[in-house]
Amino acid sequence: MHYDPIKKNHGLAHDPLTALVVPRPIGWISTISRDGVNNLAPYSFFNAISTAPPFVMFSSAEYKNSQQHAEETGEFVHSLTTWELREQMNITSASVGPGVSEPELAELEMAPSLVVKPPRVKLSPVAFECKYVKTVTLPPTDGVPNPYSIVIGQVVSIYIDDALIADGVVDLSKVRPIARLGQLDHYAVVDTVFKMRRPT
Repeated sequence: MHYDPIKKNHGLAHDPLTALVVPRPIGWISTISRDGVNNLAPYSFFNAISTAPPFVMFSSAEYKNSQQHAEETGEFVHSLTTWELREQMNITSASVGPGVSEPELAELEMAPSLVVKPPRVKLSPVAFECKYVKTVTLPPTDGVPNPYSIVIGQVVSIYIDDALIADGVVDLSKVRPIARLGQLDHYAVVDTVFKMRRPT
């Protein structure tokens, strides 16, 4: 099958694009509003985009609280989503008003960050503290405005639970990170790691 991704003439029940880019890391983004409300929301368009210096990005089809707070305050934090925290992550995906704190809604304890003001999810074994750098608004296509924006931040501090470190390396299979698949309710879990040497 070939189809036009703009016209979406694939004839399927769901757009297959996100089902074909898998798995997608979940950016569990915490921010603080100007009014001091803790915000926490998962973003399935999230990834690291460089290592020296380290930058990450998250993106959404709507102008949401996380983007607004990051732009206004200059800071955000990403906490790793794991199998143990899957239900709480799902609760924080609810569409609620700007005065509602998703960590409180999900009964999640937050822990202070080291460098930035937004807290991290205390039970999450990994967190990236980020300084907001810029927002890239994607251009319109075929004259139709594009609602997506990419929020870019520089990672200024990283938290890793010491229990994940063994023999000088990080083993995330112990905590089973989760990731997004194609359909709205489909996820994957990372619990198997294999090695393959690059050719010299």
